[in-house]
Amino acid sequence: MKIVELTNKVLLPITNEEAELLERFVGDTPIAKSHLDEHEQLLANSLTVKDVLIRNNADGKIYYKKRIR
Repeated sequence: MKIVELTNKVLLPITNEEAELLERFVGDTPIAKSHLDEHEQLLANSLTVKDVLIRNNADGKIYYKKRIR
């Protein structure tokens, strides 16, 4: 388990797998859903539900962007 700090300063536990995926997000650069395998897409969805990632739809493609510090 890892702890991340949300933008509203709330500390949130995430799994090690979620933390590994989160390390792929550098700065404000989004990652396209199509660049994630099926398991990573499930993890990204879980992080979206936890308010750690933001899911955006741009030009018919889904992108994930990091919301935490």
